[in-house]
Amino acid sequence: MNRSYYSDTIHGFCESRKQEILGVLAQNSGFDIIQNQRDAWAMQIDLLKPLLDGLDGRIYFEYSIPRMGKRIDVLLAIRHVLFVLEFKVGSDSYMKSAIDQVWDYALDLKNFHQTSHDVSIAPMLFASEAKTLLAMISLSADDDKVFRPILTNQDVFLEQMRNILDFAEGAEINSEQWENGRYEPTPSIIEAALALYRGHAVEDISRSDASAINLGLTTRSILKIIDDAKTLKRKVILFVTGVPGAGKTLVGLNIATQRIGEENDLKGVFLSGNGPLVAVLREALARDMVARAKERGEKTGKGTASRQVKAFVQNVHNFRDDCLEDPNPPYNRISIFDEAQRAWDLDQTAKFMKNKKHRPGFSQSEPEFLISCMDRHEDWTVVICLVGGGQEINTGEAGISQWIDSILGGFPDWHVYLSDKLVDSEYDAGKALERMTDRKNVNTLPELHLGVSMRSFRAENVSLWVKQLLDIDKAAKDTLMILKERYPIVLCRCIQKAKVWLRKQARGSERYGIVVSSQAYRLKPLAIDVRYNTDPVHWFLNGKDDVRSSYYLEDVATEFQVQGLELDWVCVTWDADFRHDNGSWQYWSFKGHKWQHINKKERQIFLINAYRVLLNRARQGMVIVVPEGDDEDHTRQKKFYNSTYQYLRAVGLEEI
Repeated sequence: MNRSYYSDTIHGFCESRKQEILGVLAQNSGFDIIQNQRDAWAMQIDLLKPLLDGLDGRIYFEYSIPRMGKRIDVLLAIRHVLFVLEFKVGSDSYMKSAIDQVWDYALDLKNFHQTSHDVSIAPMLFASEAKTLLAMISLSADDDKVFRPILTNQDVFLEQMRNILDFAEGAEINSEQWENGRYEPTPSIIEAALALYRGHAVEDISRSDASAINLGLTTRSILKIIDDAKTLKRKVILFVTGVPGAGKTLVGLNIATQRIGEENDLKGVFLSGNGPLVAVLREALARDMVARAKERGEKTGKGTASRQVKAFVQNVHNFRDDCLEDPNPPYNRISIFDEAQRAWDLDQTAKFMKNKKHRPGFSQSEPEFLISCMDRHEDWTVVICLVGGGQEINTGEAGISQWIDSILGGFPDWHVYLSDKLVDSEYDAGKALERMTDRKNVNTLPELHLGVSMRSFRAENVSLWVKQLLDIDKAAKDTLMILKERYPIVLCRCIQKAKVWLRKQARGSERYGIVVSSQAYRLKPLAIDVRYNTDPVHWFLNGKDDVRSSYYLEDVATEFQVQGLELDWVCVTWDADFRHDNGSWQYWSFKGHKWQHINKKERQIFLINAYRVLLNRARQGMVIVVPEGDDEDHTRQKKFYNSTYQYLRAVGLEEI
């Protein structure tokens, strides 16, 4: 697969005229080239020709990185090393953001490009007017053969390349074989949303192993059901299940973006009651639209971008409120409800309607009302429910059984498509499903279940380990042994040590942060105050120079702010709200000046699910901090923490 705008042997590149190379670049770009881009290419060609003359290897201009929505300026395959070049022509400094950018490109190739896994990769930031910084020329390769970024200019470029070639080890790169290597990324949900919205196919941004095949199969199955619903004039509801991180949200976004640009009745809307997820996705998409317009020499205002994005990603409560005010059918015939199990039950909906909407006596749960809104379409409509198991974390969340009961009670003509795993205990829908046994037009499809986590490209069974850990299952120790070679999970008792560990692990712009339970009230002595309302947009999207971002390791996020999102590296700081003691979990809530037992089963489930969410946030690894405690503080006695620490040690976690 040709993933670059221009490729040739280095000899062929040096022998070709500049205008010929520019013509190929422009032709393969697929869009009108603005003058700034053409000038940048021309200067890169002029710089590289004399520097590369006489070298053997291959050169690639504008090499695609779909997961990031970016292209590498220049890629060189010389002997046994890939050189990733980011050009800042005319720049007299090496900006930190540019260093991270070229490092990200190198890491992307190493992690996600099949034939780059075992190759030495050297990211180089080429600032043509910058001074030579001899102190920065030292070479130190990481264990995975990705060099730390090399800062270069035309004066030292060749010397640095030779040093790298001498330092690195490995077999010579077969360029033909390397070019044919599969690109198998595992994007974060933010990266996936950006790539899909730009028009990339899901195959461009997902792995090609069993989990990705499952993802494609699920998507194709849903699209066929949608097309059949339109052709046969059916009203349909589907239930898609999956383990944490398996790609349920990615499936939903993929279905919605597949229909962008088609006739209105085929457009889908992605709906979520997860306010932080909606806010972060909207802001990321809007910022990206503005940035891409700027790259094209155009101007798109933030307000305009935000309005366009809003039609694609909406808060389910805003959708509900619009349907309350307008009795007509919704604009979209295809509605995708993410985390459908978190929709409100009848009591919570009625309370909200009475207190906030001044509608006393409201008699529908949120699932029933949402289905009734889509039922207003006269001929056909499709509702897609994306269902996570064991993720209810808030009062009034109905679980998936409320959706099934709503269909059974009020919509007899609707066709129902069920994942075959919906009967599993974590979805808590068994009794409701039993009542559906005699109903017509019910189909059970195994392809509506996503069974393998894609959140972590380092280890697919993190969610299994978390489940075993929380279930106090002895198998957790064996699973950890399999995990830790590629996915480090470590333990410590000092938050400062954990911060040092996070910063040491992360490379490029890999994001890290601290997450805690929303009930972790006695972490205040560690400068962690869960009552401070962290803005998830700043925390997830802003850069290393912003004190509000996760990078600063000052503001923390709770399960409410991180559910559905992820980071590369995570510090989970454990408080005394959730304690292991005498072989079982103990549930506590801090009220006033002391801890109190949580006896209500529903609240216990919310607390254990909160820790389930926190422990499933990291894509590459995590550190768990269990504080030492302080016997002079009756709210933070050492015994509150030691038993949990001992359990985690017994499971096999190593302390740093």
